[in-house]
Amino acid sequence: MQFVLTVLKSFFTSAFFHAAVMQGIPLLYGAVGEILTEKSGNLNLGIAGIMYMGGIGGLIGAFLYENAAASPIPFVAMMVSILSALLLATLGGLIYAVLTITFRANQNVTGLALTTFGVGFGNFMGGSIMKLTGKTGQITVYLTGKAFKSTFAFAASETVVNNPFLNAICTMFFSYGFLTYFAIAIAVAAGYFLARTRKGLNLRAVGESPATADANNINVSRYKYVAICVGAAIAGLGGLYFVMEYMGGTWQNDAFGDRGWLAIALVIFALWKPVRAIWASILFGGLYVLYTRIPIAGATQEFFKMVPYVVTIIVLGITSFRKRPEDQPPQSLGLAYFREER
Repeated sequence: MQFVLTVLKSFFTSAFFHAAVMQGIPLLYGAVGEILTEKSGNLNLGIAGIMYMGGIGGLIGAFLYENAAASPIPFVAMMVSILSALLLATLGGLIYAVLTITFRANQNVTGLALTTFGVGFGNFMGGSIMKLTGKTGQITVYLTGKAFKSTFAFAASETVVNNPFLNAICTMFFSYGFLTYFAIAIAVAAGYFLARTRKGLNLRAVGESPATADANNINVSRYKYVAICVGAAIAGLGGLYFVMEYMGGTWQNDAFGDRGWLAIALVIFALWKPVRAIWASILFGGLYVLYTRIPIAGATQEFFKMVPYVVTIIVLGITSFRKRPEDQPPQSLGLAYFREER
């Protein structure tokens, strides 16, 4: 009973909630990007690699700018970093799209290969920058990292800090950089796009039955290409968030761990609904760091690390058993579309 109370107490503290959000936002970016991709009928298991590419792309852009400018401007450094991350992540998505749509390569194999490539590319480029600077272990862009971590001014004001209740509220909801709130805005916008717009309906039609969509003059290949590239760009922002806001502008090889795979698991847990992925990402983030907040060690600690995956399997089993159409993945998910066969 004491152990259960300790777990519940950990969940309902502002510090733990803050840690859960910080862990969950990269997953949210990855999940929303993957949801858009899967709604087009393509299963991209390369999200982990794309997140690496977004992270290292943002760091390279910031590193080059900080070293080239005599007096680097924080806002410009942020914009350069964001554009670099989006460019490299989109390139990863484009590679996947060309292979799976134009050349009709196996989506599972292509995605896994992209993950291997993205992780290797990130580690290689990170190691190359370390050699350029003569450092080992990690490389940091302090100015850009500090800019990304900037929070609301009132969250650190004396009036708030001196009030315990307001201090807790500010810590829970307002002590994050803008990429945190941008992730939530993107998830809401993606949910609205899929549910309330004509193009969103067309994209869902492509994912459910590309032959039917094609017969209704919907350009299947175009929708797939755009969904995959936009999804990859969003997922790349998750890698940028991890490097800049979570790590403070620091790159460490293999620091991402299994977060890319957790993002894919989150898609299933959220039942392919972007808005649901918001609270689910915070839950996953909390479960991911729960072992650090309770007095456990050894095998029990490892058990808590796998809880998000166990929960996802349970949810997948329940939704498969209930067979509610709105809770199922797109019918053509993972299948190449051959126009001549329709």
